[in-house]
Amino acid sequence: MRKRFEQQLEFGAQLISEVEIDKRSRDQLSQLLSGLQYIFLTKEVNEKVFKLLEGKILAGKKETGRTGMTLWEILVLGSIRQNLDIDYDRLQHISNFDMAVRGIMGVHNLTTDWEKKKYYALQTIKDNVVLLDEETMDKISAVVVEAGHKLKKSEDKKGLDTEINLELKTDSYAVETTIHFPTDIWLLWDSIRKSISVIELLKEEFELSGWGKIKVWFDKSKKAYNRVANIHRKKGKNYKERLEVATKDYLSVSNEVSKRVVITMVQLENVGSKKALILLIALKKYHDYLLKLSDQVDRRLLQGEKIPHEEKIFSIFEEHTEWLAKGKIGRPVELGHNVQITTDQYHFIVDHKVMVKEVDKETTIELGRRLGNKFGQGYKLSSISFDRGFYSKLGYDFLSKQFDLVVMPKPGKKSGKQELLESQDDFVEKRRKHSAVEANINELEHCGANKVPDKGLHGFKRYVGWSVLSYNLKRLGKIVMEQELLSTVRYLNAA
Repeated sequence: MRKRFEQQLEFGAQLISEVEIDKRSRDQLSQLLSGLQYIFLTKEVNEKVFKLLEGKILAGKKETGRTGMTLWEILVLGSIRQNLDIDYDRLQHISNFDMAVRGIMGVHNLTTDWEKKKYYALQTIKDNVVLLDEETMDKISAVVVEAGHKLKKSEDKKGLDTEINLELKTDSYAVETTIHFPTDIWLLWDSIRKSISVIELLKEEFELSGWGKIKVWFDKSKKAYNRVANIHRKKGKNYKERLEVATKDYLSVSNEVSKRVVITMVQLENVGSKKALILLIALKKYHDYLLKLSDQVDRRLLQGEKIPHEEKIFSIFEEHTEWLAKGKIGRPVELGHNVQITTDQYHFIVDHKVMVKEVDKETTIELGRRLGNKFGQGYKLSSISFDRGFYSKLGYDFLSKQFDLVVMPKPGKKSGKQELLESQDDFVEKRRKHSAVEANINELEHCGANKVPDKGLHGFKRYVGWSVLSYNLKRLGKIVMEQELLSTVRYLNAA
């Protein structure tokens, strides 16, 4: 049974409260560790965070068995991965050899030799970090934001008994999935090679007809793809004629592979093996893509047809990927999902959402509902600002009932009433300050939310959730460090 955290009471064990963090450091890891230390040592916040972790990871689990990695270690390791935007190999090295990190995890011993200290295996880290989901991390992030707000409120003695006036800014940006650029001939090659690789796995268990020289078919398919790709890229003399001949050869090989795959699926149709069933499901998926992409290559390159956007496939591995045209200079197209974030005047991310097949203006009402649920007693929704892409009359009217001021510029030609509204001093001031959200987005991208290596839509959302949580922990740590440094300076001046 996993535990929240249980430090070994042995000679030389370093307590988390005793871990020294340089308060003058500008490094992002120092700020994150400071935030984590504050979370652990502040009883009220500690209890809320661990209850959320237990509710997700320990729900339905028996209270017996091996303890496994503690909930605290999972939170620390997952946050560090995003904070530094690193892979699991680097995370493993840091978890085993960085004294400050091990101190915050509560496993550092000042007297034990390195070879006797607790060691984190690579697969152990991978298996544990993925246990949390986006919803749980969003709740933990809300606890972190609340703790940060209380710290900022404590700076103003006059404001201790007053509400916090939230000044929010909302924007969206593209977060990419880890895929190659989707051309139909390349995606067809992906479908062929993955079909053949599944067949290879099936051959280890069963005798399959038609695949005596499976490597020959792999090589033949790759050569046919390379020939089409090179002609398409280099163009040259008689480009169209050469491309047509190469494409027909490519499709001929593709069709032959498809026929053999169908024979294999029929041959194993009644096999009761669980492994065979799983592989056949994967084989059918790749074969379906093979058929669809063969048809699209034929229609586009041989028949000269323009494929409608809704029929296009952007990845056979990350099927959820969207084609995003944000109109940015140098990056006209990005492949992934738009992520909407809302930040406050203290630069905390108070809300985020991975947008799946949604545009900005369709999300404002739902955003208003989420913010209303998150910020009740102790808060006042003072203002919220957007850029022009978020404008909708329904969204503006809905938010105006919650916020004192809604800065939502209307695109295109404006009525006299709208012109008057957008020329008011408060509106102009908030609109100018709205650009601060771009800095928050940039900082979030450095916390991993720029390109997602995790697989599937669930993995995509989880990865972004970790990034937002890591970002907010870092912001909290920065406030803690600033306040402690200021307190030290005041003490020295008074002395």
